[in-house]
Amino acid sequence: MGDNSLPSGDTPELQDVLDALDDPDCRAILRETTEPMTANELVTACDIPRSTLYRKLELLSSASLVVEQETINPGGGRVTHYKQSFDDVIITMDDTGEFSVSIGEQQQSTDERLADIWSKMGDEV
Repeated sequence: MGDNSLPSGDTPELQDVLDALDDPDCRAILRETTEPMTANELVTACDIPRSTLYRKLELLSSASLVVEQETINPGGGRVTHYKQSFDDVIITMDDTGEFSVSIGEQQQSTDERLADIWSKMGDEV
């Protein structure tokens, strides 16, 4: 397995990761988002209120555990999907007793990379 962890500037705070992983709703969302899902799909699959879902998605996003993917809806507008963004979460302790976290990013398919580029281009227009 190659080193596919986030660049050091994008490393989330340890406490953000621990808070997200300690939350049962966040863990339910992570179990469901191995494939991209919309908020509507997640509300149903995780059986949580929409307002709670968005708070949990924000927590997961700040911990670098979930990413948003926007696609163009054939009927017009955009659709946001949420997807788990990691392969591994590794928490280590160094010689001085300091803890650190490393998030191993999932490799994106060509279609996913293209969708991300397209989404970013749409934001700039």
